[in-house]
Amino acid sequence: MPFPAPDRATYDSDPRIAAIQSRLDRTDSIIPNFKSMHRMGARLPQECVRITAGEFASMIFGTTYDVPSYSNWLLEEADLGPAYDYHRRFLQFLQWKCPAERWVLKSPAHLWSLEEMLAAYPDARLIQTHRDPLKTTSSLASLITTLRAMGSDHVDPVAIGKQWARWNAAAVNASARARQDGLIGSGRIIDVSFYEFMDAPLEQVQRIYDFFELELSTSIRNRMQDYLNTHTADQHGAHRYDFHDFGFDVAEERERVRPYQEYFDVPAEIR
Repeated sequence: MPFPAPDRATYDSDPRIAAIQSRLDRTDSIIPNFKSMHRMGARLPQECVRITAGEFASMIFGTTYDVPSYSNWLLEEADLGPAYDYHRRFLQFLQWKCPAERWVLKSPAHLWSLEEMLAAYPDARLIQTHRDPLKTTSSLASLITTLRAMGSDHVDPVAIGKQWARWNAAAVNASARARQDGLIGSGRIIDVSFYEFMDAPLEQVQRIYDFFELELSTSIRNRMQDYLNTHTADQHGAHRYDFHDFGFDVAEERERVRPYQEYFDVPAEIR
């Protein structure tokens, strides 16, 4: 519900905040264990794939519905330049009456369309997180299996695993090529290890701020620490999944993601 544009005077009291929270609460009633996988809230960050859904060019559809022809088109064939033009205009609209210094966006979907994303945002600075891609593939397969259950009684985890293993490998390997080919210069991107972030999140945040020559004020750092103190990883239950539940072959999947893993020296969790 982006219209009308958010207004500074009612930015924190806009009735749409409560309306969206109510909608999210209904989602919790349909798939209650989803919160253990992906925390959502009207005042929390969300992937910006929600924006390009308005252009019908978003991976959000492929995660919820079993339409592989659409996902194949989106991830392998579509010209996403117009979707990023829409994305940029959408952000401009949202900040029209509430300008700020910068946007902070997140989505793994950008890995499939780095060239188009950088064309739309030539001054973007990037953070790429890294974890064993076999672990992220099985986590993603588990997440999508749960999401599909919201709209269907016939969900095939093995088929989902096969689809997303291929697409996920294409995404992470593309990120390695973007570095090798010079599409993304080293001065505009920082790599963050999942393992180091989980061990010391605020140290990694400080490292990011330092890399981009930004000031992390004491008040903001304290707010981050307060959030960590009150929102634990298993607050809504642990996300439990097993790589082998999705019909994966370790050797085959390891070879599929080898270009990414070797380039970024990402350790293997699953053997």
